[in-house]
Amino acid sequence: MQHRGSVAQVHEELVHLVRQLVTGDRVDAAAPSFALHSVLSYIERNPGCRATQIADAFGVHRSTVSRQIKTCVDSGWVKAEIGPVRNGHPLTLTDAGARMLERADRSRQAEVADRVRSWPSEDVDTFAQLLRRFSATEPISDTDTSGGDPNA
Repeated sequence: MQHRGSVAQVHEELVHLVRQLVTGDRVDAAAPSFALHSVLSYIERNPGCRATQIADAFGVHRSTVSRQIKTCVDSGWVKAEIGPVRNGHPLTLTDAGARMLERADRSRQAEVADRVRSWPSEDVDTFAQLLRRFSATEPISDTDTSGGDPNA
C-alpha cells in the first residue's frame, strides 16, 4: 500500500478530530451539539426535507434522526410542516433556528480561527485546499459506502 505510515497517521488524526467534534465541550452551552448543528445545517440547505432523507444522508438510523429532530422542534429551531405521516413531515428552520445556526457557525469558526491563529496564512490556505481535496475524493472500494452526504 502506498503511504502506509502516513495513511495510518491521517486516519488517527481524523478519528481524534471526529471525537473532539462529537464529544467535545461547547464554547457556548446554549449552542447545539455537533449532531444537532449538523441536522440544522442539513435542513437549512434542504428546506422541506424529511427525517428519512437526513438519516440516509448521514448514514444513521431514522430513530437517531427523529430524536435529534424532536430536540430541535422542542427547542423551537425546527418546524415540522403538515404532511403525510407515511413520508414524514417536511422540515424547515424557524427564525430562531436560523439565528441559532448562524450563532453556532460563528462559534465553531471562531474555534477554528483560534486553533490556526499562529499558523502562516499559506498553511491555513493549504490546509483548506487539502481538506476540500480529501472530501471530494471518492474512495476506491469493493464495498458500498452509500449513505454519506459530504455536506452533512
